Amino acid sequence: MDKLFEGVKEFEARWIGWAGVNVPDEIGQKALTKALAEKRCIPVFLDEDIVHQYYNGYCNNILWPLFHYLGLPQEDRLATTRSFQSQFAAYIKANQMFADVVNKHYKDGDVVWCHDYHLMFLPKCLKEYNSDMKVGWFLHTPFPSSEIHRTLPSRSDLLRAVLAADLVGFHTYDYARHFVSACTRILGFEGTPEGVEDQGRLTRVAAFPIGIDSERFIRALEINPVQVHIKELQETFAGRKVMLGVDRLDMIKGIPQKLLAFEKFLEENSDWRGKVVLLQIAVPTRTDVPEYQRLTSQVHEIVGRINGRFGTLTAVPIHHLDRSLDFPALCALYAVTDVALVTSLRDGMNLVSYEFVACQDLKKGVLILSEFAGAAQSLGAGAILVNPWNITEVANAIARALNMSPEEREKRHWHNFTHVTTHTAQEWAETFV
Repeated sequence: MDKLFEGVKEFEARWIGWAGVNVPDEIGQKALTKALAEKRCIPVFLDEDIVHQYYNGYCNNILWPLFHYLGLPQEDRLATTRSFQSQFAAYIKANQMFADVVNKHYKDGDVVWCHDYHLMFLPKCLKEYNSDMKVGWFLHTPFPSSEIHRTLPSRSDLLRAVLAADLVGFHTYDYARHFVSACTRILGFEGTPEGVEDQGRLTRVAAFPIGIDSERFIRALEINPVQVHIKELQETFAGRKVMLGVDRLDMIKGIPQKLLAFEKFLEENSDWRGKVVLLQIAVPTRTDVPEYQRLTSQVHEIVGRINGRFGTLTAVPIHHLDRSLDFPALCALYAVTDVALVTSLRDGMNLVSYEFVACQDLKKGVLILSEFAGAAQSLGAGAILVNPWNITEVANAIARALNMSPEEREKRHWHNFTHVTTHTAQEWAETFV
């Protein structure tokens, strides 16, 4: 969401969203509303039961896995089937609560921009209140193929609700194509080059690849705290090539696959042992969910095994952190990296790849990028694209990146740097609105 804030910072925007906390009493709600108003934010208050059924249930247990081509855990499938209807009802109710707040603050001429799979019903709710309201909806995740989407019991309801918007946006052409295909195959509507048409009404559908505030990263490299971090990192890893992964600790990010590929690279390239280090930043997420807890344990086990096999008393090949870094430290890490490794199994965009490129003016490091990340359609010509499920292919890409000539590295870097600095978050927002 940081990139969304960056994109609209020049607009006269008001932010409407869930407060993130349960505030049951009216006095507390008024106090929080007043405090948030100073930041142009307007809260939506959802009670604990709605949050559990809507956010934890329908959004995160049903829509999130489905949109990323992940099946539900086998033991949860029957339970999910049983609880689906109550979760879907909570989803609709929550979307209506968002709509009520929007309607309360809406003024003629406003454009309402709805974001992500959490609010697929919001365009419908808003248009029922005011059919003249200008409404856009943007999805920040992949949209799956129609064969996947049609497995949803609520498949038609969700599509019709989104189609109430005037403009529907996705990160890539593929996602937009999947959406139009779902509308034609499931609803029987007509797909056109402009979007989806039903009884003379056209909903425009298009791709709007998001970007970053590249200047923020470029400027950061000049400030003293970042320069100090860079010097410290250069001293710490002197004589070794630095590889970097920055991910949320999530199933879709392919961290285990990345680690296994690095292990295979070390197995097959003994001359690189002791000369390369992988720094993996894994930011914890949904730590209360058993499946994520198992993923954390799996990652730790693989890291321990690789460090045990290829490490020494004074050095290990993998430095793994289960936490985020502050902005100066992150920029410094990007700047000293020789090879960035993005192995997402599915990813709406993945802007880590953009941030890395923005910080590589001096180093001109190599980006290894999963073909299943949306960014592959934007940065593919300058990156080495890989199938993260094929660890042999990724291991070979690591070898290729580490041995790449300076001339090829510079050519690839400038291709991506040009894209990142011209397709910014601000440009993305202006194009959509």
